[in-house]
Amino acid sequence: MTVLDLGVPAVPGAATTATTDTSGRPADARLVDSWGRVATDLRVSLTDRCNLRCTYCMPAEGLEWMPTEQALTDDEIVRLVRVAVELLGVREIRFTGGEPLLRKGLEDIVAATAALSPRPEMSVTTNALGLTRRAAALAAAGLDRVNVSLDTLRPERFAEITRRDRLGDVLAGLRAAREHGLDPIKINTVLMPGLNDDEAPDLLAWALEEGYELRIIEQMPLDAGHSWQRDRMITAEQILASLRTRFTLREDTAERGGAPAERFLVDGWTGHDGGPAKVGVIASVTRPFCGNCDRTRLTADGQVRNCLFSTTENDLRSLLRGGGTDDEIADAWRVAMWGKKPGHGIDDPGFLQPDRPMSAIGG
Repeated sequence: MTVLDLGVPAVPGAATTATTDTSGRPADARLVDSWGRVATDLRVSLTDRCNLRCTYCMPAEGLEWMPTEQALTDDEIVRLVRVAVELLGVREIRFTGGEPLLRKGLEDIVAATAALSPRPEMSVTTNALGLTRRAAALAAAGLDRVNVSLDTLRPERFAEITRRDRLGDVLAGLRAAREHGLDPIKINTVLMPGLNDDEAPDLLAWALEEGYELRIIEQMPLDAGHSWQRDRMITAEQILASLRTRFTLREDTAERGGAPAERFLVDGWTGHDGGPAKVGVIASVTRPFCGNCDRTRLTADGQVRNCLFSTTENDLRSLLRGGGTDDEIADAWRVAMWGKKPGHGIDDPGFLQPDRPMSAIGG
């Protein structure tokens, strides 16, 4: 399905505001926006809580957590996921947080999602703490794979970045995930100047040896303290230059689609699947991929966010708890997506960082 098939304009180069008037929306049951994109990938935040205190995410004392009564119940999450899959054409589900392993009902949510038809692909983005205890049950429930956030392989740096001395537990969680078939395992890394920006080649060497796929992410303006500065960010260009001090990389010519990572083949290495090993760079700031975005987000308190950097949300929880039907919920979700802007606008002079930090939005 192309933009012309949908009868809506292509995404222009400059970021402008998309209309929220749905009068021109095509007769398409999926999550179509006014720029021709279709959301098929749903990120579901299960909690805003986390058991680490990463310096680029939240203060040492943590944040004011969401009151329990505001958070969606397990049944409410499953219902919204079902609406997304059965009525709106979503085909991929990523459970996020905060730290999703803090959600006691995670296995039940995964099992209920796996029972949907068509069955969506399911993954979890986690810091891997506690994964040693839950990997077997999650695999049995139907989880397909995991993404693990890990910014360093040095214990002292891990403690400095996360304010917790838990690197050994993360590595043990990774081993458990592999043992129970939750692969391909992807490692998400954020490089920060003067802290771990010298570690990219070491991280890639380790990932290649272990059979993981490393993805290095540009730091984004989603910190709780709103202290992000673009000129203090490690860019994709710098990331690739660092990796190339030790490895020969070639651009992966395979179709990228809506994938956030720009992939590169690592010469001389074989991946876990027998094909060429790959490394990814997610350059949300300097090489934005908004024109191909296929994601929609659901927060732990039932708000739809049509963009990670959106400053507005659409409330599904009230409709859900107020007796709304599945069709009414689906219609509200379609309206939310139709109003999506063409780009995140980080380069716009008037860009405003979302009030919610990443831990409250979900990756």
